[in-house]
Order: sequence, then structure tokens, then C-alpha cells
Amino acid sequence: MERRTVIGVITAATVSAFSSTPESLFALGQKTSAVPEALDHFETTEIKTKDNTIFIRRYGQGPPLLLVHGFPRTSLMWRYVAPLLARNYTVICVDPRGYGRSGVPASTEDHYPYTKRAMANELVDVMAHLGFSRFSVIGHDRGGRVSYRLALDHPEKVDRLAVFDVIPISDGWGHADAKFAMTYWPWVLLSQKAPLPESYLLGAPGAVFGNPFGQGSFGPEVRAEYTETYRDPARVHAICEEYRAAATLDIEHDKKDLQDSRRIKSPMLHLWAIGGPLDSFYEQQGGPLGIWRKWADNVQGQSIKGGHFFPEENPAETTELLIKFLSA
Repeated sequence: MERRTVIGVITAATVSAFSSTPESLFALGQKTSAVPEALDHFETTEIKTKDNTIFIRRYGQGPPLLLVHGFPRTSLMWRYVAPLLARNYTVICVDPRGYGRSGVPASTEDHYPYTKRAMANELVDVMAHLGFSRFSVIGHDRGGRVSYRLALDHPEKVDRLAVFDVIPISDGWGHADAKFAMTYWPWVLLSQKAPLPESYLLGAPGAVFGNPFGQGSFGPEVRAEYTETYRDPARVHAICEEYRAAATLDIEHDKKDLQDSRRIKSPMLHLWAIGGPLDSFYEQQGGPLGIWRKWADNVQGQSIKGGHFFPEENPAETTELLIKFLSA
């Protein structure tokens, strides 16, 4: 692979040179008083892979961390957490294929190009291109599922794994009931055959951010950046393909791992939202930690304030828990 484009390096001193458009906000991110100006800078790059390009934001220096966002966000969701981690780490925030500003490879009838396995394989290649043969992985929502798949398929690559507010795909579907269907509406809606879910998303892209799985305390500029994803038919189709893969091949990949007794070997952290679905849905299974212990040898975790998007809503505590885990 080769580096395709270096878009630039942004520092706090250059803030006044940019307008408050969604484009410039994506480059700059929002400021938070917890982030010293000297650390609030990064470079943005597109990495060329075999059949795609992956957009990244890179912060800091030190041991490498790969951060993977979920639905319906982009890598902008790490705008508070990444600079804090950058005090001690090289932080690589990616848009997985189909999301944000990364490429949109063609799918297939079985949806394989948008399986978590295909997405994880591509991110391993991205990290190798950047010179990182081993790294820790942090994933939220859909990105959490890409992250645990990466840890299962490439155990030699992963030092530590952190997964935010999700359980494994096969467990999610395996425990699905009416409450699940009403709460996790994207799973049910977006996994339907084309073009039904695509039509809904394209018809009302702003509606994605008017419910608990999309809303946040961000301003209009950040919302505009996020919403732009859902105005692009090709990108919307790719996102739906990822959900279709989650209802089909991703489950089969999980089941094969369980059958073969494949487990996550790296130390693992799971954080989930206080009062959210994971806080109450799976009590009979020992809660989310009970579920993850079926998959991993060494799991720790706790609930955290801030709702489903606590990395945006509660970045200070999120980062504190991450640093404690990563440095243990």
C-alpha cells in the first residue's frame, strides 16, 4: 500500500484561519478545556488499500492505539478523547470502509465486503502501512464489533482491546426479543433487503440524529458533518450492507469461533452506559461482562455516565478509565 494524500497538519495556532463550516470543523474538531492547546493537533491522511482508501486522523506519539467509531458517527466522534490519549500514545482514528470519508467498495450478494472480518482485515493493513505491527484497539458501537473481530482473527496484532457499549453480534441476535427490536431499531431496519432501508435513510437523513442512537450534545456544525454521510446514496447503501452482513455472515463467523473455542487472548475492557440497554437487558447472562467472559480470557469493565455516546458526552472519565486499563 502507499500513502495517497496528506491533507495537512492542524494546530491550535491555525484555528483562526478556518471558517466554521462542516469541512473545517471536521479538520479541527471541537475544543474542550480538558485538552491543552499543544496537544490539540493532528494530521489527516488517506491510506490506499487493495481496493479502497481509508481516512484517518492521527494524534500524538507513543505506543499505537487504533480507534474505530460506530453508527451513525464518523472519526470525528473521538475529537475529545483522542487529544487526551495523545499525551502518551500515537492515536489513529479511522473511518471504516463505507463510513465518514473513507472509500465505498462495491459489495457482493453475500455482503462479505462489509463483514466485520473484511473491515478488520483492512484496518490491520492500514496499521501495517503506518508501521505498526502490534497495537491496542478501541471500538465503539459498530466499531466495537470490528475491534473484537480483529482481536479474534489477528491475536498476534492486538496488545489490548477496549469495546464500548456493545456485545458480540451473535449474542445480540441470539437474545433478541420484542424489547430488543424496539430498542435496537437500526439492527432490524437497516438489515432489510435493499432498497427499503436506503430509502428511509436518504429520505430523512436528519432523523438518524433525533433518537437515542443518534442524538448528542454537539453543536450544529458537528451534526452537519455527521448528517452529510446520509445524503450520499453509495455511502448509505454501504452502511446498510454492513448491517446486512451483521445479520448473516458475521453471525456465522461468531458461531465458528465458538465451535472452535477461539477466544480473545488480549486483556479486554468493556464500558457501557449507565441506565442504557446493556445495563438491564442481560441480567440473566450476568450482564454484559458475563456475556464477554464467554469470549475473552481476561475481561474487566463497568458502566459509565453519558449515554450510548459517552466518549463524546463524558470524555474525561472515558479517557481516565482507558489510560488506567492501557497502562496496567
